[in-house]
Amino acid sequence: MAIKDTPEEWRITATATPFRGNKTSVRTDDVVMPDGSVARRDYQVHPGSVAILALDEADRVLVVRQYRHPVRQKLWEIPAGLLDIPGENPLHAAQRELYEEAHVKAEDWRVLTDVYTTPGGCDESVRIFLARDLSEAEGERFDVSDEEADMEQARVALPELVRGVLAGELHNNALVVGVMSLTAALAGDGLEALRPADAEWPARPFDA
Repeated sequence: MAIKDTPEEWRITATATPFRGNKTSVRTDDVVMPDGSVARRDYQVHPGSVAILALDEADRVLVVRQYRHPVRQKLWEIPAGLLDIPGENPLHAAQRELYEEAHVKAEDWRVLTDVYTTPGGCDESVRIFLARDLSEAEGERFDVSDEEADMEQARVALPELVRGVLAGELHNNALVVGVMSLTAALAGDGLEALRPADAEWPARPFDA
C-alpha cells in the first residue's frame, strides 16, 4: 500500500464553539467512533500559516529570535505568519512575511513541505517555502510591535542548525521541519525537484 495521508471525515452528531479569539477559536465536536460510540473532541480552529526557509548565497539560513509566551522561551525560528485573508495565495503571504520580519525579498520560491503542526488538538496547517536568491527589500522597514519589536535576526549555516535540532537546543516546529526537509532534499533529488511555489494545497485551498 502507498504510504500517503488521505482525506476522511467521521460523522459528527453535535458541534459547538465555546471560545472565539482574535485569530483562532476552540471547537467541540461529538464524533462517532468506528464501534458506534460517540467521543467528544476539543480542538483549536486555526486559519493556517506560512513559513519561509530563506537560504542565502553562502548557504546560510535566515533565522529570527522571538519571545513565545505560551512556552516562556525565546525561540530561534524561520520567518512565518498567519494566513490572515481567507483564500489568500500562500506564496503572496510568505513574500509579505519575509519582508515584514526580515526586510528581505527572494526571486526563487519553491514549496519545501506542508505539515500539520499538532493534528491531535489543532487543525493548523503550515506550508514551508524555500526562498533563494535573496536581497534586501526596497523601501522602509515594516513597523513592528509587541513581541516582534524585540526580534533578533541572524544567518546560520545549515549544518549548525541541524546540530542544534538534534542536540535539543532548537524547538520551533517550522524551523525543525524546514531544516530537516532541506537537508533531506539536498541529499536526495536536489532542490530543483521540489514542488513549484504555486503547488496545490488541499489543506488550505487558495485563489490563483
